[in-house]
Amino acid sequence: MRTIALVVMSWAFVTIVFGQKARVFGNITDAQTHDPLIAATVLVNGTGTVSDLEGYYELELDPGTWEITFSYVGYHSEMRQVTLAAGQELRLDLSLREEANLLATATVTAGKYEKPLGEVTVSLEVVKPSLIESTNSTSIDQALVKVPGVHIIGGQANIRGGSGFSYGAGSRVLLMVNDVPALQADAGFTNWNDVPVENISQVEVVKGAASALYGSSAMNGIVNVRTAYAKSGLETKAFVFGGLYDAPRDKAKKWWGKDTIPHKVGAGFAHRQRFDKLDLILGGYFYDERSYNEATYNRYGRLNFSTQYRFTDRLTAGVYANINKGRSGSFFFWRDGDEGTYRANPNTLTETPDKLRYMIDPYITYFDANGNKYRYIGRWFHSQNEVTNNQSNSSDFLYNEFQYQHRQDAAGAVLTAGLVHSATFVSAELYGDTTFTGTNLAAYAQYDRKFFDRLNLSAGVRYERYTLENPPFEYLGQTIEASKATEARPVFRFGANYQAAPYTYLRASWGQGYRFPTVAEKFITTTFGGIPIIPNLQLTSETGWSAELGVKQGLKVAEWRGFVDVAGFWTEYYDMIEFGFAQHFLAFQAQNIGDTRIRGIDFNIAGQGTIGGLEASLLAGYTWIDPRFLNWSEVIDQGSSADYNVLKYRFRHSAKIDLQLQKGPFSLGAWAFYNSFMEAIDALFEADFVVKGLKKWRQEHDRGHVVAGARAAWQLDEGLKVSFLVDNLFNVEYMLRPALLEPTRTFTLRVDYVFRKEE
Repeated sequence: MRTIALVVMSWAFVTIVFGQKARVFGNITDAQTHDPLIAATVLVNGTGTVSDLEGYYELELDPGTWEITFSYVGYHSEMRQVTLAAGQELRLDLSLREEANLLATATVTAGKYEKPLGEVTVSLEVVKPSLIESTNSTSIDQALVKVPGVHIIGGQANIRGGSGFSYGAGSRVLLMVNDVPALQADAGFTNWNDVPVENISQVEVVKGAASALYGSSAMNGIVNVRTAYAKSGLETKAFVFGGLYDAPRDKAKKWWGKDTIPHKVGAGFAHRQRFDKLDLILGGYFYDERSYNEATYNRYGRLNFSTQYRFTDRLTAGVYANINKGRSGSFFFWRDGDEGTYRANPNTLTETPDKLRYMIDPYITYFDANGNKYRYIGRWFHSQNEVTNNQSNSSDFLYNEFQYQHRQDAAGAVLTAGLVHSATFVSAELYGDTTFTGTNLAAYAQYDRKFFDRLNLSAGVRYERYTLENPPFEYLGQTIEASKATEARPVFRFGANYQAAPYTYLRASWGQGYRFPTVAEKFITTTFGGIPIIPNLQLTSETGWSAELGVKQGLKVAEWRGFVDVAGFWTEYYDMIEFGFAQHFLAFQAQNIGDTRIRGIDFNIAGQGTIGGLEASLLAGYTWIDPRFLNWSEVIDQGSSADYNVLKYRFRHSAKIDLQLQKGPFSLGAWAFYNSFMEAIDALFEADFVVKGLKKWRQEHDRGHVVAGARAAWQLDEGLKVSFLVDNLFNVEYMLRPALLEPTRTFTLRVDYVFRKEE
């Protein structure tokens, strides 16, 4: 018996000692900033965990020797070999270094989770804050026009010719700030001045339909602005600038005197600081412009703040807020095409003596013990504009999104799903001086998986239900009865990305898009230049799809790294919505113009690094499009100035380049772009009794335009920089939309100051 007891006791001892798990734990941080890396992957033999909100991770392993791999999107992966004894507790902290390769840039918009730029399945461009600052972009749209394939026409974003000129009503490109839609509720209009250029982390531009994840208005693409966050220590940035507009090349067109020189001044700041568990970001901006165009001015101030509190290592919550108040004045058409090109047609003058917009965004993020992510993001966006000519409007946009994300790091898979509720409340003189209510309910899901460590596949679906209610209102002496329109539809997308070589990525994607008419498109009642703009109660939704094949090839020259991206794309829209002149009503009206096709080629090159002792950054590209009706013979009359099959307000060819070189404290930069002749506009605008001299001007400028600029900067010390910029260097007279000329040559002086203090 004693022998049996000893054997049992010995077996139990060995089981307890050698069966006991070892524990490895620690923090994963950024090697430069020492900030925690959230959701970094820790793998052992294909299984593992992710780091929490403090960058903390923990593994339980059997005794023995193991290889542990630490990775994070946009950073170099690290591997550590450890030998563990039973019951051992080992602290292993890791600091990961950021990748210098642009292909490793972390992006989130394509799939609602962080993914390297080279591996996304769609065309996606990234704009860094350095480009915004070095070019003194006073609003974010001025930086977006540097992106190949992107145009801003009359304030509306146009990607690869997917949109024309919509007169401020309806956008096929969805603007988002911190992953939440930021279009004005009534017209789907983009207020670029609301975007805090003083506090941006990066801007991501998706080219092509993205309705499967983001819904209506993402039919032609997405501009997602991600604001900056607090890092360890504190950082304060401030800048001030002043600029003067030069006289036109034709001095007879100069309308101002010595006491009324067109100018612009502005200043901004951003302060970011971390207090233990609390992050605080404050920002502000002021802008005052008296334009080169007569009677045109813009004056506003913007304040924004963001807070985030880490309740535990798994739970954070915060709020972002932005308020913008100001006034502006403008005209729609010039006085004439001769000496009055920079002067106002008095019949088209509009003033907004008071405008107020604000957004308040609460958010909560929670990671469970298995690394699953639960997220709530919301927004209340209020816009109120007091406008002359009976065009005042007020709107509210409420948004709620609940998101779930499950990661299977061993399988290289991510499942993202969510529910969305949004509501709009619109009241305006423009829309019958009554109140319209809209409601959206949506559910979406996307599954991404990586096979063989080379092939990324993505599939997504979204189902959305849209309801628009209007009370009775008066129109042309008639009473329009109350109505409630409801529409629902699913949309799908698929994508693939294959890494054919270490720096070669092949991709293919197909995605559906749709867009419901905005309140402005369906119900607007106003005039401009004596021409009525009338409602279209029969206006229906537009649908479509876009597809592309592309290749992204990494480049390395000395210490300069970048990539070349070439894509062929094909987009079709059905029941496309555009404004046109309805001859039977003698008025402008949003109409379903029929089915259209836009196909083309997009070529981009970008990079940064050192060549021959010079720091060099480059962004350049060329885009060709073929925009036309699918059934031209069935199109009776779209009021186009062209008598052949081409869509209005598009540039068939466009090319862009921005290059900056730096040596020590000095830097020089230059940019240029080319747009071919805009072949088709509304024919009515070429009638002299509507817009005097426009047809003649277009005939004299029918070869397109090349515009260039230059800049120089001197870094006086670690925190102080002075820049001098000249835009439209050769003082070219050009326009992007009818009868409104773009800026003359502009001289700008800017001073930047940065103060940093490490913890």
